[in-house]
Amino acid sequence: MPGDGRPEGATARGDVTVRESGRESGRGSGGVPGRREVLGVAACGVALAACGTGGAQARPSLKGQVIAKTADVPVGGGKLIGDLKLVVTQPQQGVYKAFSAACTHKGCTVSTPKDNIIRCACHGSEFAADSGAPNKGPATAPLTAIAVKVEGDGIVVA
Repeated sequence: MPGDGRPEGATARGDVTVRESGRESGRGSGGVPGRREVLGVAACGVALAACGTGGAQARPSLKGQVIAKTADVPVGGGKLIGDLKLVVTQPQQGVYKAFSAACTHKGCTVSTPKDNIIRCACHGSEFAADSGAPNKGPATAPLTAIAVKVEGDGIVVA
């Protein structure tokens, strides 16, 4: 209707202006967001949730897989297995541990362990190589532990 503030050829349906093309625009009554704005916010939320903190992403079972060779994991250090997003450590001779390589602060990938410390270069968090427990923040939660065992010269997910 001319003079009601809508563009020529637009009609009102509920609280939303509908153009002849069928696309909705504008805000609902009282400043309430329209459908397009709500859908945009929902899509952003899904995209951010996908980034997450890392440990919750689905991946095929690693049970029974050799993830590293014992010779590649030094005592007091470890090995970052980037394609599996895991870190394997040997905090003392013959003791092997594995953890998710995703820092529990913001999900950054941690660095290769050194001096029995697993470090995150993004924000400075440090984790104990024997337990994954945080030694220095901002991370407050431990790295997710992965049960492993030694079979021959391989470190295998238990």
